[in-house]
Amino acid sequence: VQLQASGGGWVQAGGSLRLSCAISEPTNRRYVMGWFRQAPGKEREFVAGISRSGGSEYYAASVKGRFTISRNLVKPTVDLQMHGLMPEDAAVYYCAASWRARNTFLEENDMDYWGRGTLVTVSS
Repeated sequence: VQLQASGGGWVQAGGSLRLSCAISEPTNRRYVMGWFRQAPGKEREFVAGISRSGGSEYYAASVKGRFTISRNLVKPTVDLQMHGLMPEDAAVYYCAASWRARNTFLEENDMDYWGRGTLVTVSS
């Protein structure tokens, strides 16, 4: 499975960005999908996860209410809509896929495939 993230860029605090992750495998329904991020000098952290059907989502407390994860099983893609961006949201964002995960609260060790990441910069 190959994952290609796009949509990163520069935005002022309070602004919005939409990230998209293209999934190479048509049978993507077998994977729980997630977004993670890594800021400079920090460990990679979970941001949001979405179930195989797209019917269940889970968010890190730091982004809940501001970010929305969604997936299109036909395209197939997984998107992360981000509103109310803050400087602390600045990071490289990675999409990832897991065939092993049993829920949408994801850890790095749960994931089987990773995209290359897309950079989000937020200025204050």
